[in-house]
Amino acid sequence: MRELQLSLNQTQKVRLQRALEKLESLSSKANSNASVTVADSIPVNYEDGLLKGHGTAEFNGEVVATVCGIVERVNKLVYVRALRARYKPEVGDIIVGRVIEVAPKRWRVEINYSHDAVLMLSSMNLPDGIQRRRTALDELNMRSIFEENDVICAEVRGFQHDGLHLQARSQKYGKLGRGQLLTVPPYLVKRRKQHFHHLENYGIDLIIGCNGFIWVGEHVHVTDDMVVDQVNKSEQDDAKPDENSISPEDQEKNYTRQETRGNICRAANAIRVLSTLGFNITVEVITETVDLSTSINVAIHEMLGSEFYVLVAEKESVRRSMTKKK
Repeated sequence: MRELQLSLNQTQKVRLQRALEKLESLSSKANSNASVTVADSIPVNYEDGLLKGHGTAEFNGEVVATVCGIVERVNKLVYVRALRARYKPEVGDIIVGRVIEVAPKRWRVEINYSHDAVLMLSSMNLPDGIQRRRTALDELNMRSIFEENDVICAEVRGFQHDGLHLQARSQKYGKLGRGQLLTVPPYLVKRRKQHFHHLENYGIDLIIGCNGFIWVGEHVHVTDDMVVDQVNKSEQDDAKPDENSISPEDQEKNYTRQETRGNICRAANAIRVLSTLGFNITVEVITETVDLSTSINVAIHEMLGSEFYVLVAEKESVRRSMTKKK
């Protein structure tokens, strides 16, 4: 566990240290056969035609680790997965990013990687929802889709000659709004089958990007109504109604309830706490942390206080010990 920069009293220090030591002992027992440090020997079978991968080297006839991490084996390939590493994109990764430039036929997106990603105009659905060739008019209207500083969700398509390419050919991808963008160390996010989550009890959506960007926002129903809205957008712009002529129904659609805004902030603070403590970020742990804060009536701003950090660490140690017993 890394050193935590928290203002703790003596009692809280003892409680937190006890919880972290328990978590460390549980982790070391679980990974005792797989975890290695630099220069540790890795037991291998040379008769099977060994393939040495990342984080390994041969020294004095033995395969040794060159980084600290977990030994992984895929058929004949042996490599060491570093515990703390920068984000390395893989095809199919769900990522959250921010548009930093609108270029000809493409957007450049910052995704917490060493290079900016590219989202081509041809790699996403058009606002009218029709599958057709992109025209010069589409290129002129690119800013009506995404512009600088917009937060978007997309999928890693692959590497090409001009860099990392993304694609957004689904209704679940696209521009994100009415929420918060959080940044956590990428190694705290594990690749899973599902990265889109809807917390029904709180009316919010979670998008846990593999690149360490996490979006917490108001729940959005993914339907084809977005296409209808885009078709009628020009008619609405021509009408140009004043503020007094907007119907209550339209005002309600553009308004996020105070309760929902509070739930977004509560979930965001839960992620900040888990990130500071160095815990893996999963929807289950986030939900348990939010439930803990509501069950003991902790105010949203008090979730970033020292006492709540200690409570989360103690609860996580209990949860992992119970999971191990099962």
